[in-house]
Amino acid sequence: MAKKRSGQAEFVKWFNPTLEALRKLGGSGKPREVSDKIAEMLNLSDKLQEETLSSGQTKFHNQVAWARQYLVWEGLLDSSKHGIWALTTKGESTVLSDEEARKIFLKWVEIHTKSRKEKSKKEVIKEQENIEPEEVQVKNKTDLLEVLQNLTPNGFEKICQRLLRESGFENVIVTGKSHDGGIDGYGTLELNPFVSFKVLFQCKRYKGTVSRAQVGDFRNAMIGRAEKGIIMTTGTFSNDAIKEANREGAPQVELVDGEKLVEMFQKVELGLTPKVIYEVNLPFFEPFMEKNNK
Repeated sequence: MAKKRSGQAEFVKWFNPTLEALRKLGGSGKPREVSDKIAEMLNLSDKLQEETLSSGQTKFHNQVAWARQYLVWEGLLDSSKHGIWALTTKGESTVLSDEEARKIFLKWVEIHTKSRKEKSKKEVIKEQENIEPEEVQVKNKTDLLEVLQNLTPNGFEKICQRLLRESGFENVIVTGKSHDGGIDGYGTLELNPFVSFKVLFQCKRYKGTVSRAQVGDFRNAMIGRAEKGIIMTTGTFSNDAIKEANREGAPQVELVDGEKLVEMFQKVELGLTPKVIYEVNLPFFEPFMEKNNK
């Protein structure tokens, strides 16, 4: 990974690749689709993609998310669609050089520094390198992950049982057995009155990365017992683990990482209290701010 320049966060290097990835995706895409496309375009190593922050979030995806946030502020990406990143008309035709990306970055750091007078420019940059954008929303994500990671192993299994029930599963049982190939429980998912199938699940309560071998062991334990399996973790999955879970000719294993787990809790409002939050739209106020004399 290239060293960051003085006064510039690492995520600036993903500004133009984010625009290019969205163009290749047809103008819009889900966050992970964009990250995966950038990794494919630039042939990034698994090691770089799997490095995590202290919060357990993937560092690479976090940096791409910050690149996206700056591109939104600059009017190159649309901020109106939740969960979908999309190019604006301006963004569709914009190609940024390293210097142009740096200017955009410095412009918005200056604006945020002025709007938060208690923080210096250096503190604003450092803060952005260690958290995700959309601060209020992501703080809730981090808090929930921290709560889940601090449950007892049995407590995490029980809360996953409740989550599956809230998500439409029937007869969800936590087996509580050890030496069972990693099987923590099972349930039934009914597609319609005529079709239902048994699903086995595994719960991994930690900040680490689930490996390919762990997915393979879980699948081996599934064979002959169920057609579907789910691994839920408060951590992440390695790229090889994702490939193994979707390997052709083998029973499919659904993978639910920490980020997706939080989204599932939010969807059914399990253990969460919804609140209406108003966030300052800095791009709206930017034309009215004092300009620096260059």
